[in-house]
Amino acid sequence: MPATTTLAVLAATGAVAALVLEYAAPAVAARGWLTLERARARLRVRRAAIPGSAIPYLDGGRGEPLVLVHGFGGDKDNFTRIARFLTPHFHVVAPDLPGFGDAGRDPDTDYGIGAQVGRLRAFLEALGLGRAHLGGNSMGGYIAAQYAATYPNDVRSLWLLDAAGTAAAGDTELFREYAATGEFVLLVRTEADFAALLGAAMHCAPWAPPSLLRVLARRAVVDSALHRRIFRDISLGSPSLEPLLPSIAAPCLIVWGREDRILNPAAAAIMQALIPRSAVVVMEDTGHLPMIERPRATARDFLRFVAARTREPNRP
Repeated sequence: MPATTTLAVLAATGAVAALVLEYAAPAVAARGWLTLERARARLRVRRAAIPGSAIPYLDGGRGEPLVLVHGFGGDKDNFTRIARFLTPHFHVVAPDLPGFGDAGRDPDTDYGIGAQVGRLRAFLEALGLGRAHLGGNSMGGYIAAQYAATYPNDVRSLWLLDAAGTAAAGDTELFREYAATGEFVLLVRTEADFAALLGAAMHCAPWAPPSLLRVLARRAVVDSALHRRIFRDISLGSPSLEPLLPSIAAPCLIVWGREDRILNPAAAAIMQALIPRSAVVVMEDTGHLPMIERPRATARDFLRFVAARTREPNRP
């Protein structure tokens, strides 16, 4: 058999095997897809021990540390696609917060924003990262902003991607529905709910393997009761960011997708007015997850921002 024919047969056999795994063993297929995505981004999975928790995280790249914090219902792999544009410039670290991803799920743990800020502090100290760039999406942006306000000398730059935590951000139809009914698109009861979540969270969702979507949907269903409690605790028990934002000393890039339905893009201007050294990028045709929907452009804007602010004469 000619070599070209042999290669074609092997490729066809591999494609058939991958297709079988997609539907017969979605968990195995999903792990395979994640492994490929992480390798492409030069990321490895590691674990760190902090008091009361073991934190799985993605780690890779070279340069100054850049710590990226996922949003509610998300996980460390929310940053895998964007990481391939960042790891040539930064040492990228993306943890799973307790209650999410591959981290533990202790029902008696405090999952409020203040407690998560404390865990993030312990995590950074455990890794010995020192003064780091810090970014976060949605709930992760809430945590990152409060961290930067609490520890202003320990943050090189702050990157807020559709960040929660202000009254203006919560001024949406979805939050008004939650106030009236207790139901919210992020609170998944069924696998069909997960599909609705993706539709609400992203304006132009990129392709994702069906196996991965199935695995994530099933995990969200299993987490339903705990996540409802966490969401309630955050919504009712965590202080608003507005009084804290003027304490942020680091240069801050505020990014928002103009089509975000979950958190109001109008909050970007309000945050900019309160954070002393801040700039805003509003991304067209983008929803709540810019780092997934438009990873190259989102990374480019951050790299340009950091390069420009690094040249400022009186930076902390």
